[in-house]
Amino acid sequence: MPPTSSLRALQVRVPRRITGRRFASHGPPQFNEPSGWLFGEKPPAPGQRRVKEEWENIWYVGMFGSMAMAAVLLYYKPDTSIQTWALREAKERMEARGEKYKYEPSS
Repeated sequence: MPPTSSLRALQVRVPRRITGRRFASHGPPQFNEPSGWLFGEKPPAPGQRRVKEEWENIWYVGMFGSMAMAAVLLYYKPDTSIQTWALREAKERMEARGEKYKYEPSS
């Protein structure tokens, strides 16, 4: 077996400049080349309709249905602000003491 120093001399060293730079994602960024078409879809021929994919209707129902549901839930959301609670509590305490809680100007 030859000595290790002679083996190291025989190894081919590649300069770092030639190998290029390695990124944390293990290479340069990868992407699809732009085709110039909206969403990469060619428009249909004149007189023909676009054929929907099977997931599109589910996406529309889910997306806009959840928006409508969120709007309804936000509209009927209970008022839990501290001001509302304090006003209700003050009215109850004033009624318990026999005081009026509505302002009536004296003439």
